Amino acid sequence: MKVVEGLLYAEDHEWVKVEGNVATIGLSDFAQHELGDIVFLELPEVDDELAAGDVFGVVESVKAASDSFTPVSGKVIEVNEDLLDAPEGVNSDAFGSWMYKIELSNKEELDGLMDSTKYTEFCSK
Repeated sequence: MKVVEGLLYAEDHEWVKVEGNVATIGLSDFAQHELGDIVFLELPEVDDELAAGDVFGVVESVKAASDSFTPVSGKVIEVNEDLLDAPEGVNSDAFGSWMYKIELSNKEELDGLMDSTKYTEFCSK
């Protein structure tokens, strides 16, 4: 399992990269390993307003389909459209295959996410 230092992680296994007031969201390496081959992704639309914990889309793999939850609140400003055509990119490079970018509306929510050390411990349970 690969965990990148400097990123934040949600219990639902999304990673979050914060740059200023924008967060880039993706699916963790741990999650893609657990899911197996990812065959379909549903992502949010640009301009969607999401609250932390809202379903933003669906991840479907050969093993299961599951809702995905946004770890932070805000307005979706960019979606990785390339990933819709090639969802297997998450399997080959989970950290290079970001899903969407969101303009943060409540930066205090970041305090509820895990750093790489805590996430590694969380995944080992």
